[in-house]
Amino acid sequence: MADDSDQEKTEAATPRKLEQAREEGQVPRSRELATFAVTMTGVAMLMMTGAQIYRTLGQILERSFTFNGKTLLHSESMLAELKQSTFDILLALAPILGALFVIAAAVPILIGGWNFSGKAIEPKFSKLNPLSGIKRMFSVSAALEGGKAILKSLVIGGVATSVIWKERDEILNLITLPVERSMATLVGLMEYTFLVVVGAMLLIVVVDVPFQLWNYQKNLRMSKEEIKQEYKQSEGSPEIKGRIRQLQREAARKRMMQDIPTASVVVTNPTHYAVALKYEEGMRAPKVIAKGSLRLAEKIIESAKEHKITLMRTPPFARALYHHAELGEEIPQALYTAAAQVLAYVFQLKQYQTQGGFAPIYPENLPVPPELDPASKDPLSS
Repeated sequence: MADDSDQEKTEAATPRKLEQAREEGQVPRSRELATFAVTMTGVAMLMMTGAQIYRTLGQILERSFTFNGKTLLHSESMLAELKQSTFDILLALAPILGALFVIAAAVPILIGGWNFSGKAIEPKFSKLNPLSGIKRMFSVSAALEGGKAILKSLVIGGVATSVIWKERDEILNLITLPVERSMATLVGLMEYTFLVVVGAMLLIVVVDVPFQLWNYQKNLRMSKEEIKQEYKQSEGSPEIKGRIRQLQREAARKRMMQDIPTASVVVTNPTHYAVALKYEEGMRAPKVIAKGSLRLAEKIIESAKEHKITLMRTPPFARALYHHAELGEEIPQALYTAAAQVLAYVFQLKQYQTQGGFAPIYPENLPVPPELDPASKDPLSS
């Protein structure tokens, strides 16, 4: 039962799943919203520019059907007249065509955002499979789309029929009116009918947009097992992550051992811990360039001996550095005084070894705060 529940697609899509869907061209879209917006824009533009278009088309018709002997006898003149008429028609319709183009491109962004995917236009031979096509034809999604198309036809057709039936007397009366008045009345009736039909389309849009958003999220739902697999793929399995951390530690340890020859001093516990410090003129405080315990501490001590780095047995100071100083960073401020005494001894020792004089005094009882020395709380940690 638990396995079955893990396979049920009950979980919302993860951000990665949504990103993959967009990469494949799957975004929520509402064709009803686009149809409504384009139709409404067309009606509005016709209402605003209809008079100008009517005058322009009238002038073109008058010019085209006026017989001109010069034009009739010269095909070049007729071709020029045709080009001019075509240009005038396109110029008159340009505002409407431009508005429709902008709306058609902008409206889909409202619910799905702008998205261009090359995968969506890649040829897929699986779409040529007739069995898959038949399966899509009889799917739940196809049934819903078919029902929506029938409902849309009934709503829009019913509204349009109702409006026309309501204005039937006025429509029949057009034949008794003068031509100009009849045309003006007819245009008014058409505008009214279009507005009512577009209003009916708005009702369909109000229902379709939430449905498309819900259906999009529903189709992308994931099972608990799919979420687990995605997490493993994105984060990596524990075994791989453990192996990566091991390689990182080995690389860091290798770099650390390579830095020991540049150390100023190595302080020890003497066998449990070893910490290499480096201090040069201009540095604010000594920096830890290597540290380790047990076997690694032995390797640090061996490397220090090999490169003739001064070794100092300072158990409390070494323990405090190992537990509270980070590799590659400066030592804590509370250990500055102890570090100063250690480095002063190292520099005096080098001067004594090269120039002679009085041997420096080995620093005992370094000032290490008890809270930084684990041995002060647990003697077994030393």
